[in-house]
Amino acid sequence: MYRFDSLAQRPEVLHAILARTGGTSTGVFRSLNVGAVGDDPAAVRVNHSLIFRALGIPPARVVTAHQLHGAQVAVVGRTQEGAVVPATDSLITNTPGTVLMLRFADCLPLMLYDPSRHVVALVHAGWRGVVAQVVANTVSALHSSFGCRPVEMLACLGPAIRSCCYEVRRELASKVEEAYASHNGLLLTQPDGALHFDLPAAVRRQLWLNGVHQIEDSELCTSCHTEEFFSHRAERGRTGRFAAVLALREEKGG
Repeated sequence: MYRFDSLAQRPEVLHAILARTGGTSTGVFRSLNVGAVGDDPAAVRVNHSLIFRALGIPPARVVTAHQLHGAQVAVVGRTQEGAVVPATDSLITNTPGTVLMLRFADCLPLMLYDPSRHVVALVHAGWRGVVAQVVANTVSALHSSFGCRPVEMLACLGPAIRSCCYEVRRELASKVEEAYASHNGLLLTQPDGALHFDLPAAVRRQLWLNGVHQIEDSELCTSCHTEEFFSHRAERGRTGRFAAVLALREEKGG
């Protein structure tokens, strides 16, 4: 598993980006697949239990979501533990012990933490969600729900497909151009004329424009490293999903 330096220095935060190794799935889903589509459900359940055991997480405390590549944000807590939140790509909690978990295979796992208000957010940021302003919506929800100030937030960008591998069509490029008043550096023309999209740069720019300036980027490309991460693009759609987990730890005895 991977951890961010900025969050690892915060003992009150539990977080991890899980690589694809160490699980029980086989074939194109090998091996720590947490996605339900196409794989053996029993293997996926075992993979979840392996993650929860390794991180010391009670399964009943986990909140996940039915991800739709959109911009919907949900504030969750004890009531939602053990549930799948419908049609949501961003989860926020200020409840210690409530564990957020989402699934990825090229889209970007974004973790946000406000150390002053003790609130965390986990975001599934693909190109559709970014164009729809899922990052901006999350920052706004953190402020409106808990009084979080963007200037105090820590943002961490996990493994995702990078501009080296993310060739896109003109239709996608047009949507990026519509979403960003300044899209310089987000769409990169290659020597052969192909157009590549820099998804992490788009996330960083949306964070910056919304006042979040403390940003740590893993700089890992899922498409370049399929030995460690699932990549929908590199594996032509036949692949699994890796997990990102984020929570506020409960105080001892809590």
